[in-house]
Amino acid sequence: MKDVIIIGAGPCGLSAAIECQRQGLSSLIIEKNFIVHSIYLYPTNMQFFSTTALLEIGNVPFTSPNDKPFRHEALVYYRRAAEQHGLDIAAYEEALSVQPLEDGTFAVHTRNKRGEALTRRAANIVISTGYFDQPNLIGIPGEELPKVTHYFGEAHPYTGMKVTVIGGSNSAVDAALELVRVGAEVDMVYRGASISENIKPWVRPIFESMVLKEKIVLHVESQVTEITPGSVIITSHSGDVTELDNDFVLALTGFRPSRTLLSSAGVSMDDSQDKPAFNPSTMESNVPGLYIAGVIASGRNANEVFIETGRGHGQLIADHIISKRLAE
Repeated sequence: MKDVIIIGAGPCGLSAAIECQRQGLSSLIIEKNFIVHSIYLYPTNMQFFSTTALLEIGNVPFTSPNDKPFRHEALVYYRRAAEQHGLDIAAYEEALSVQPLEDGTFAVHTRNKRGEALTRRAANIVISTGYFDQPNLIGIPGEELPKVTHYFGEAHPYTGMKVTVIGGSNSAVDAALELVRVGAEVDMVYRGASISENIKPWVRPIFESMVLKEKIVLHVESQVTEITPGSVIITSHSGDVTELDNDFVLALTGFRPSRTLLSSAGVSMDDSQDKPAFNPSTMESNVPGLYIAGVIASGRNANEVFIETGRGHGQLIADHIISKRLAE
């Protein structure tokens, strides 16, 4: 029996475990993949929008020669933070359901990498499962083809290929620029009138220059309406239809958190916003003793919560657990 089980070993889950440990609470992190798996899935050469100071957890300094660190630096940093605090992490163990028990505690039913079913017990649960497992599907014919992916690692495999990038966010812009550097022919399709206003300010002028030079063909106010083995069909908001030769499609349309564990435990959901019920001052859900941390607290817009804001959830949670104990 642990005081707290944290499900998810992303930065916000690690921060929650550290804060609970500081308050003298025994904790275990259950992670179905490995530590900060979501950051591992980021593009290989990605640079964060945030500074190192805003990504720190557990008072472990994040040192970097860059004001805004890169993905590989973050992987090293979070491994070091977990090691420095001696966090207990059950990696490659998937939490399948969370069961509230009659005595007010919880049973977490899991499956480890050997396929064995386990049941773990805790007085409190923190769900911090992130959102990278569930891409926002477009729902168009051909989206299931093997040439289509919702994840971008690096540009090298697309050298000399005709690639269509769907989306207008930082991830789409970064991917398009990397593709240009390896000699790919890039079409970028976005439903908005222009790319996102939140594009990194040091990247925007480079992107706009590539568009002006026609290294990137930008189709705004348009959508990909069909994908075939050898082409994509683009339909503009005015109804014009264009078919382009195509080898690969990067559908970088964002992700959404999974609500499966929350639902299994009886957490109420706001159907209009797809947002779980919780108290923002404590992060406790409508189920006493069950807390949420990180992006899982957001609604349909996963960008409501970032590492720099979600990392503070752990302290709210630990403080509330201790305050309840003192009140008993």
